[in-house]
Amino acid sequence: MSRIALTASATSTLVALNRAATRQWTNLFPRFRATTTSPSKIFANSPSNPFRLRCSSSAANAGGVADTVSESEQSPANFVWSDSKRPRVCILGGGFGGLYTALRLESLEWPDDKTPQIVLVDQSERFVFKPLLYELLSGEVDEWEIAPRFSDLLVNTSVVFLKDRVKCLHPSDNWRTNESKASSCGGTVHLESGLLIEYDWLVLSLGAETKLDVVPGAAEYAFPFSTLEDARKVNNKLTTLERKTFGKDFQISVAVVGCGYSGVELAATIAERLQNKGIVRAINVDTIICPNAPPGNREAALKVLSSRSVELLLGYFVRGIQRVSELESKDPPTGLDESSIEAANGFERYILELQPAERGMESKIIEADLVLWTVGSKPPLDQLEPSDAPYVLPLNARGQAETDETLRVKGHPRIFALGDSSALRDSKGRILPATAQVAFQQADFTGWNLWAAINGRPLLPFRFQNLGEMMTLGRNDAAISPSFVEGLTLEGPVGHTARKIAYLMRLPTDQHRLKVGISWLTKSAIDSVSLLQSTLTKLMLPTGISLWDKSLLLLLSTLSSLNCNTSTLYTSVCK
Repeated sequence: MSRIALTASATSTLVALNRAATRQWTNLFPRFRATTTSPSKIFANSPSNPFRLRCSSSAANAGGVADTVSESEQSPANFVWSDSKRPRVCILGGGFGGLYTALRLESLEWPDDKTPQIVLVDQSERFVFKPLLYELLSGEVDEWEIAPRFSDLLVNTSVVFLKDRVKCLHPSDNWRTNESKASSCGGTVHLESGLLIEYDWLVLSLGAETKLDVVPGAAEYAFPFSTLEDARKVNNKLTTLERKTFGKDFQISVAVVGCGYSGVELAATIAERLQNKGIVRAINVDTIICPNAPPGNREAALKVLSSRSVELLLGYFVRGIQRVSELESKDPPTGLDESSIEAANGFERYILELQPAERGMESKIIEADLVLWTVGSKPPLDQLEPSDAPYVLPLNARGQAETDETLRVKGHPRIFALGDSSALRDSKGRILPATAQVAFQQADFTGWNLWAAINGRPLLPFRFQNLGEMMTLGRNDAAISPSFVEGLTLEGPVGHTARKIAYLMRLPTDQHRLKVGISWLTKSAIDSVSLLQSTLTKLMLPTGISLWDKSLLLLLSTLSSLNCNTSTLYTSVCK
């Protein structure tokens, strides 16, 4: 296990704010109290102006910190909490773990003097419901449905949102020090904007970043798919390729590296989008796809991939990625079609060198217009600025914080870690998977255990309850294997409907769930009308059947299609 030192680089020029003056300022300007979209009690201290204001507005990225100080004038600033007596909770990361922990804390009943003040820090202004990112590529959902702004989600709460990046940490609650016994402060967070946040309790939920530096050329030419920005880039690239090849006798080639859940879902979604206008190849080092998935999900995925002519290259790993234009002045790799260089004149194409993972297989060279990378990820905890200070966080080889069963970081009673940032192990000693389902459940326990720790109650040990696994396989197609019915797999339209209902119930707030639910119902109605029109067009062709009979058959067919999903799902659950 590696251990990394984390500290804030406090400077001697930081001027302490007079609390009485701060109260007078907030009384004069009540809108500068801590709110969701305007965390304005932030002051930049400098010798020339100790009360230079740094605040955010709804017009400035809706919750992001708008720096009015030039970079040359910038100096460290203290975040000023609204109450010096109530507990201060700082949550780093606004994914499933961080956001849902904040909402859980808001939902609990607190004594008046112990109601926590909560600050949520994330580098993006939007929360991203990652399991539904694939639907952006298929056009099934709109961006606002799966990536609402934090300012909108937290508008009816007391949570303060800051759009910023974490630079380093200075925890002061280490069991081995005497400082934590003399001080109630848990430590300090140093943000890249220069803001310093002093906290009593810290929650680490920083997620994980895709590792692209393991293969030459991957960082330059491959697209990851884990954030909203990644999804936008992939969608824009696909749209550009579709436009450039429209009306031409040319097939778009897409290579998906990795055949875990993410890789298979991407391959199925893109293959459905391109249809006969493209070729999708999925590469995996294992000889099977989704090795950790239930057999039912794996079989459903294989069936869909086969029906969409997705080429599976199993037992191979990518040795390197090169741009075809760079090979014009070099000798092309063995097995490369010379015509590919000519075909790349219109747009960039890439060469992937595949090495077999086992003996008895030959190396391969494949070409692609788009390379998607879905393998390997790492939490950013070990990328935070190190220091010579004695305060350390225990990290494993993957960069996750080692936690006890209550989700507290070992040796740090005031720091909780969950999701990708946590290396919690199950009863068999295996680290829990970094899935949305795990983060959902850990957020619930983290919120409760923070309540218990602040109120002097015993903390609850976290026990993961596997509710099953779900995967999308395109529009109106998915596979679900619930854990409460052994051997049952819902697939096709039924699985798709069940998956969307399950995720609708998991959206962050009641208000957002209502808006998204209405939107999805409206889209379903529009799709039904479109299907009706298409069917009507087919029925109007001369077949020897009267128009009245055709209309009657059409009505019965439409009613049947509208009711089949709900009735089949109900029957499956009842069984």
